[in-house]
Amino acid sequence: MERISEVLALEQTAQVLGKEPIVPFAILLVVILVVPILFERLRLPVFVGLIFSGVVLGPSGWNLFHTESPIFSLLSDIGLIYLVFVAGLEVDIERFRQRKKRSLGFGLFSFSIPIVTGTLAGRIFGFGWNTSILIGSLSASYTLLAYPILNRLGVVNNEAVTITIGATIFTDIGAFLVLAVCVAATQIVPFSLVKLIILLTSLTIYSIIILVGFEWAGKEFFRRSGDDEGNKFLFVLLAVFLAAVGAQFIGIEKIVGAFLAGLAVNEAVGEGPVKEKVVFVGSVLFIPIFFVDLGLLIDLSAFVQNIGLLKLTFFIVIGLITSKFIAALLAKLVYRYNWQEMLTMWSLSLPQVSTTLAATLVGYRTGLLPLEVLNSIIMLMLLTSTLGPLLTSQIAVTLPSSPVPESASPTLPEQKPEETHNAFTIVVSVQNPQTQQYLVEMAALLALQSNGKIVPLVIATAGIHMDAPQLEASVQKSERLLAKATTQSRGLGVQAEPLLRIDDAFASGISRAAREQKASLIVMGWGKRTGLRARLFGNVIDSVLWASHCPVAVTRLVDSPKKIQRILVPVENLMTPSLQPVQLAQMLAEANQAQVTVLNVCDRRTSSSKIASKRSQLFLLMSKLGLPNPPEIQIIAHENVAQAILQAARLYDLVVLPFTRNRTSPGGLAISDVTTQLARQLTCSIVMLGEPQRTLTGTPLTRASNTTAVV
Repeated sequence: MERISEVLALEQTAQVLGKEPIVPFAILLVVILVVPILFERLRLPVFVGLIFSGVVLGPSGWNLFHTESPIFSLLSDIGLIYLVFVAGLEVDIERFRQRKKRSLGFGLFSFSIPIVTGTLAGRIFGFGWNTSILIGSLSASYTLLAYPILNRLGVVNNEAVTITIGATIFTDIGAFLVLAVCVAATQIVPFSLVKLIILLTSLTIYSIIILVGFEWAGKEFFRRSGDDEGNKFLFVLLAVFLAAVGAQFIGIEKIVGAFLAGLAVNEAVGEGPVKEKVVFVGSVLFIPIFFVDLGLLIDLSAFVQNIGLLKLTFFIVIGLITSKFIAALLAKLVYRYNWQEMLTMWSLSLPQVSTTLAATLVGYRTGLLPLEVLNSIIMLMLLTSTLGPLLTSQIAVTLPSSPVPESASPTLPEQKPEETHNAFTIVVSVQNPQTQQYLVEMAALLALQSNGKIVPLVIATAGIHMDAPQLEASVQKSERLLAKATTQSRGLGVQAEPLLRIDDAFASGISRAAREQKASLIVMGWGKRTGLRARLFGNVIDSVLWASHCPVAVTRLVDSPKKIQRILVPVENLMTPSLQPVQLAQMLAEANQAQVTVLNVCDRRTSSSKIASKRSQLFLLMSKLGLPNPPEIQIIAHENVAQAILQAARLYDLVVLPFTRNRTSPGGLAISDVTTQLARQLTCSIVMLGEPQRTLTGTPLTRASNTTAVV
């Protein structure tokens, strides 16, 4: 009897847990935490793993999740809106403007040919005109999954790549407009030419309101909000959902409004901390839930039982690959590109992820697309998202490099060394006693090398009242830190002028003090906040990096800078190289009589002639610096950039890395950053040099009127 009661108790508990919505949500969180980690290690697209998880957990697998759940449906809808919004937010408008006419030309080729091919495929399989046109539009857009590969190979500024990136704004807008009209045509009964004109007029007015009104409102709100990132974040979310609600009011799909909202606030948000937080929230929670929900809809048995479904999938996949190839071929003939550029454009325009999946799900939910088309499009996404980046990595290795713009080269050779050295002022923040000694030593090396001076800086934080006891205690502590730093500076033979600043936050105080001092470099000690809270709310380093008008060097010094004898500077991108890390490394090297090595890691499949070309390009770049002791040049062929740098760094005392933000794909899922991986695994001293978001004309480290701030 006792065992029977135990079994009954377990059954009751299972029934309660089955009805409790928190249980599937907890399982879902485990999935979106574990699966991306596994698929990143397998070097497969993360969203493929999430969709596969949905298949396993859905009706085709264990049947644990059901799309009918109100909570699951709500989270998936938010993920859908978020996915499309991020697609609009990630559109590179600047790339489009650089080659506007050619971007529109390739966008027209890449949009019109696939839509005609897809429409014909739909008609062949017996679908109506409305459904067939929508099927064609699904393959008209594309997702730039291979962007990180192009960036690593240093070919992003190649003209063919630039117009392919810029053309996405045309193909995405076109795909969503076709979706809006096709869906509205099924919902407006009876449908007539008059109603179509009314719909198009409403859509035009709505688009103007969103694109113009939201852009103006975003810029004004961001300007008036100052440094309040929380309010900016909420404004962006409000803009997204207001646009989605407005779209439904005029009878079009909400994802059209979400995409237009992304385009509208694109420039207002910029490449700043607000965008980072918006994308982060979506990429770690809502967008993965959307991909899992998409996997729940896949019916694996249909592929085995329905031969027609396999034929439809085959026609759609072959039609997409062929039509994109023809579009790239037309661009080659019209704009006279070579075969490598043409094939790169083709492979870059193959992946179908964000826009395609969002439009497909909307078409399925409205009844315009049957289940077999949904399954076929998901298979298309899985194949093209794997095939496209693979082809790009193979083809772009041989892509010819465009010449480096003159603005990217430093102006040091044109200046007199005496004028540059006499203008150097170094501001040292001694906020952290644990990093104070080594930071002051580094500042002293730079000051002695440049005949400059040091201004020790301490920020005393204050609230509203200037007579608060807490402020008085903070000022006294700051004065003690300044006295210690000043004594140390003078002991190193450097002139010191201490500076105490009262501000409401450390980051704003550092940025403003550096601007007031006309600083050309800020060097900060390593922060401890690297977890979830830091990613959500940022830290002092993040805020200074975003706000600073000049380069910022984040340092982790494991030993005295005076002992540095060998310095390694990895240069990843030879197309738009930043030589400021090399300049900083050379200044430290000259102070210590050390040696600098510039390292470039290329793909293992790179030919010997291409390696020789890269070496010549590096020699040319280094010669523009006009250094008395030019650095050594080293090129390594390796399949893993981070591992190659880690192996080379074992022989060096300091590694100077360019600080680059994680770029997300338009799907909203973050792509691993080499710099982040190196910062975790390197055991020697590190300097990560981040450049300001908008630099002035000339090179900050070499402008005679500028100073240097070391934090």
